[in-house]
Amino acid sequence: MTTSHLLDPVVRAFVEAFPDMELSGEILPVFRESFSFEDLPDPADSGVLKKEIAVPGLKDGQPSVRCLLYSPKSSQGQTGGYLHFHGGGYVLGAPEMTEDDNVSLCAALGIPVLSVDYRLAPEHPVPAPIDDCYAALAWFHENAAELGIDPSRIAVGGDSAGAGLAAGLALFARETAKYPICFQLLTYPMIDDRTGSTSHPGDPLTGEFVWTRGSNQFGWSCYLGDAAPSAPHVPARADSLAGLPPAWIGTATLDLFRDENIDYAQRLMRAGVPTELVVYPGACHGFPIAADASVSKQYFRDRLEALQRALG
Repeated sequence: MTTSHLLDPVVRAFVEAFPDMELSGEILPVFRESFSFEDLPDPADSGVLKKEIAVPGLKDGQPSVRCLLYSPKSSQGQTGGYLHFHGGGYVLGAPEMTEDDNVSLCAALGIPVLSVDYRLAPEHPVPAPIDDCYAALAWFHENAAELGIDPSRIAVGGDSAGAGLAAGLALFARETAKYPICFQLLTYPMIDDRTGSTSHPGDPLTGEFVWTRGSNQFGWSCYLGDAAPSAPHVPARADSLAGLPPAWIGTATLDLFRDENIDYAQRLMRAGVPTELVVYPGACHGFPIAADASVSKQYFRDRLEALQRALG
């Protein structure tokens, strides 16, 4: 069975050009080496300054965390800030993957954006990735005055595994109660290790494209390592979502994560957390890469407006 006829035509063309494979230990190094960031546009052309920084590791003995900071060239006075985490199933990627997008957000909203090069699994399973994300959150707060940021207006977000880390970080920050987060901007977050397993295969209409059940189980096994699946690293397993920051969750009708995302949004609502859920029709995992699709254009508008409202 194929669900390609349910895709937006422009998204379908993107999917047809995407490599048809599932991640494994053998293919992971090849996939990592395929990424190239040599021809990225100059952020200065969009009125944005880019700076690479090294954030101190969260704990003694942990390495510094490489981050990319995007700042508006012209001062906007005190603004909010956005802490971003890239996707890649917890095993792939770098902040350069979404540089164009972060530059656009920085320029459109006039806010600093900090994108985190967190450590990847399987070399660095939990708790390393969220430790790195929390270290970046701490740095953003502690340098807020210099960056022109109101520390009460710092949002976190990302896509896929990056959105999973943002959701996990919100849980972690709730417990530490030291560095507040005002908003979660979550694009098809990867938040439940059970999805795609034999016991939780999910709707067969989801998960055919880009991110499959096999890739998902591989990513989670690498990320968790020997650790038990529990919050904050697996946000869907949290006992309570009360007291979390307001959230915007965008998912897609054919995305493997659709149902876990809808369930998480409903749990947030039941916990009294202001939550907006958008399910994009005719779309699958990674659909915004097909930027000319009408559904992608709607997604970019919705997400920008949600972050704009959240940061005031």
